[in-house]
Amino acid sequence: MFNNKFVDSVLNSKEESRHKCVDILKGATSVFVMTGAGVSAESGVPTFRGKDGLWKNYSVQDLATPNAFKRNPGLVWDWYHWRQSIILKAQPNAAHYALVELENRFGRFLLLTQNVDNLHRRAGSKRVLEIHGNIFRTRCCKCGKLLSYTATQGAPVQLPQCDCGGLLRPDVVWFGEAIPQTIWTESLEYLNTAQVAVFCGTSGVVWPAAAIPGIAIERGITTIEINLEPTPFSSIVDVSIIAKAGDILPEIVHELSVSR
Repeated sequence: MFNNKFVDSVLNSKEESRHKCVDILKGATSVFVMTGAGVSAESGVPTFRGKDGLWKNYSVQDLATPNAFKRNPGLVWDWYHWRQSIILKAQPNAAHYALVELENRFGRFLLLTQNVDNLHRRAGSKRVLEIHGNIFRTRCCKCGKLLSYTATQGAPVQLPQCDCGGLLRPDVVWFGEAIPQTIWTESLEYLNTAQVAVFCGTSGVVWPAAAIPGIAIERGITTIEINLEPTPFSSIVDVSIIAKAGDILPEIVHELSVSR
């Protein structure tokens, strides 16, 4: 059974739900935003779930693991070089830029993203935490040093190495690995003071990030969800809008700017 909040969100038009979001944000001074693969998908970045989950007959689970890298680092890097080439052709979309405007509007703002493609930073977002890492950053398997890294287009695929001689790996969270504890802690600490939490393009099924909407609701934070399809949290957030973030977020930002 869906509760009244969800029924209200579904029965009302997107316009009415958007107005609710504007009213909520107008009264806020601190905002938390979490984005997922749906936001990047609007820029043409594959989600690697469902039909996008295969590359050269390999599944994501066969490639994005510590064991896969240990077994065949060349194959894993070949995949990440290909992914980098796809992402470099993509551009930040309207949702990315709308979130930059939201950050500029609020004195207290935090953007937590599950995406590793760096598109939020390219759009101009500054207060960004990347819970799953960044595909354009590497970590040395020997000394732990972090380095920026982008494959040279057209060059032969080589295994990148650190100055210390250690093998570099993508600085992303693979299956079976824990997320960075500092990012998790900082996100939860910020939620202690956030008045509004907005969830965009996230399926609500990838853990531990999927726990955050429930945590926000338990803490009494007003919650907004924008997603292409219902999620496990659609029935309990304050406003749920089934739509593209790139369509709805710019409209919300525009209404906020004209209502000052």
